[in-house]
Formats: sequence, C-alpha cells, structure tokens
Amino acid sequence: MNCEKKRLLFLDNLKTFIIFLVVLYHCGWVYEKSGILSSVWIVDDPLKNDSAGLLNLIMDMFMMPILFFISGYFTPSSLKSKTGWIFLKSRFKRMMVPWIFAVLTLLPLYKVIFLYSRNLPQENLFSYFHFTGGILINQGWLWFLPVLFLFDLVYLGLDRVNSLKLKISLKGTLFAIFFIGFAYSFCMSFFNYYGWTKTVLLDFQNEKILIYFMAFVFGSLCYRLNVLNTKPDSKKLYYLICSTIWIPMNVYIIFLINIFFNPGHYIISHIVDVMLIWLGFHVSLFGMMYVIINTFRYYLNKTGRLLNLLNSYSYGVYIIHFVVMGAIACALLNVNISSITKYAILTISSLAASNLIVAIYKKSVQKKISSIDKHSNG
Repeated sequence: MNCEKKRLLFLDNLKTFIIFLVVLYHCGWVYEKSGILSSVWIVDDPLKNDSAGLLNLIMDMFMMPILFFISGYFTPSSLKSKTGWIFLKSRFKRMMVPWIFAVLTLLPLYKVIFLYSRNLPQENLFSYFHFTGGILINQGWLWFLPVLFLFDLVYLGLDRVNSLKLKISLKGTLFAIFFIGFAYSFCMSFFNYYGWTKTVLLDFQNEKILIYFMAFVFGSLCYRLNVLNTKPDSKKLYYLICSTIWIPMNVYIIFLINIFFNPGHYIISHIVDVMLIWLGFHVSLFGMMYVIINTFRYYLNKTGRLLNLLNSYSYGVYIIHFVVMGAIACALLNVNISSITKYAILTISSLAASNLIVAIYKKSVQKKISSIDKHSNG
C-alpha cells in the first residue's frame, strides 16, 4: 500500500482526545473562578475553583490549533478524490448541515437551560435563536464548523490557482508561521483588536483566526510532504521539548494573569509584557503541538474496538456535548459537594452521556437503513 494513502490511526485517536479536551474545557467554565464568562455561560455554578481556570488557560493554547491541523491534514486527500463541486458538496453536508440543525435546535436549548439555571422566566420563541440577538449573540461552541468550511473554501481556491504546489521547505514554513503568527497576535493585542467578531454565519476570535488558518494549511503541507508517515530516528528533540515546555508556558501565564488582574500595572513595560505574552504563547503552542502530536504518533498509532467506536462518535459528541453538559451542570447546582468533584463528575458524565446519545442515534439510523434495504430487496 502506498504510504501516502495509508490511514494514520493516531490522528483519528488524537482527534477524539482533542474532543475530550473540548468537553473538559467547556465544563471548566462552569466552575472557573475569574467570572469572565459567568454572565453568558450556559450554567454558572456559585462554587468555583482556581484549577479549572488554569487548566483552561493551558488547553486554550493548543487545543483548537491541533484540531485545525488534523482537519487540514485530511483535506488534500479528500480533494484529490473529488471534483471541486463534489468536494464542496461533501464538506457542506459534513459541516454546514449539522451546523444548521444545531443552530435551530441546540442553540435554543442553550438558552432554555441558561434561563432555567438562573431561575429566570422563559421568553418568546423568536428570541431563542442566535441571529435575533439577546443573550445568544454568538454561536457558542458551534463557531468551529462554519470557520472550518470557510478554510476549505479558501483551500479549494488556492488549489485551483496552483498556489499550493509551490516548493517550500517544512522548516522554512515553520519559521514563517511562527513569526507571522507572533507579529499578528502582538499587533491585534497591542492595538486592542482582540476579542470576538460575531456574525450570523461566522464567529471567530480576532487574535487567533489567522493562527487557526495557518495550522490548517500546515496540516495540509504535512500531508503533501509525507511528514507524519515516517518516525524520526531519534527522540531527543521530543524529550527536550517535553522537559522544557513549562518555561514558555509559565511566561505566558504569569504575564497574561498580571495584565488581566492588574490593568495598567506592568511587570516590565506595556510593550515588553505584551511581547512576552505572545512569545510565550507561540513557543508554547508550537511545543505543545509537537509533543502531543508525536506522543500519539509514537505510542497511540493503533486501533481497537473501543477506539474505533469512540473515534466514530467523536464528531457527533462535539455537536451535542454542550447542551448535554448544560443539563448535567444544572442538575449539579444544588448538590453539596466540592467544585473540583463537581468538575470531574460533570466532565465524565457529559462525555459518557454524549457518546451514549450518539451511539443510540447511529444504531437507530443503521436500523432504518437496513430496514429500507430489506424492503427494497424484498
């Protein structure tokens, strides 16, 4: 079998792991102590802890870039086997059809749970959709789907004008991505353009959207260069990054927390502090992506019945987990246990319940298909 066409099992396992981190991340905001999102989060438990916020700060560095990297890696092979129009139709069906379903059903449920958890009265039906404003002025966790579809559109356009066939080195691309990403994030932050842009179709974080797109394109480049199909002879770089990644991570966290909690008071100066925040962020991002991708590449490039099931459910889990989490978090509000225990229970139960719902749905769909086939053959 051609190694370029060989399915990399560790990427499927990695995608499922990142979906788990997404669930963990969203559960963390229920108990996060700073209260940044307390007024808009689906459930705001009065019991808080510091661990959830710190863990979220770390996961936020690498979680979505890795997800975009994986999506970018699989895009060239998908496009190679299809015409441009068929590729677009398949991507629309894969991402935008679930998005349409979710914004018309799951987002309204978001608001139902939001109001119920705060003992607020329910409102008129029209106000439950994100495009009508009010509490739901954004798409919540669903922002990923239309942004990824947009990246696919851009990738298709670049492919059609042969922009992706330029001969570029992996190292050169890495350096370019690092410096462009650093300069972009720094400028967006320094000139106060950070935050979210929210529209009916697209929501994105201003200071990270370019980073996500570069992660997507880098994933496609790794596919074209067969980077992930062969393991390096030595693990020295892997062990070196594993043992030193805490340094840039702490630089990022310390300087970011200082600016957030002590506005106007700088450890060194405004410009230097902002530079160190984004330098720490991007070094940590590159390091964590390298460590996590290669950890799965070295040790989890395998399959099994449970892994196959979890991998096949992961996309559906991403779609539905938020409202499942909200319902469970709401039920835990009056439970008299520590917030850390609640955090663990919420994460595990949200993940388990979401997988169970997806499994039941898939089995019912398969039953219907089998029934239709039986009827047509009969």
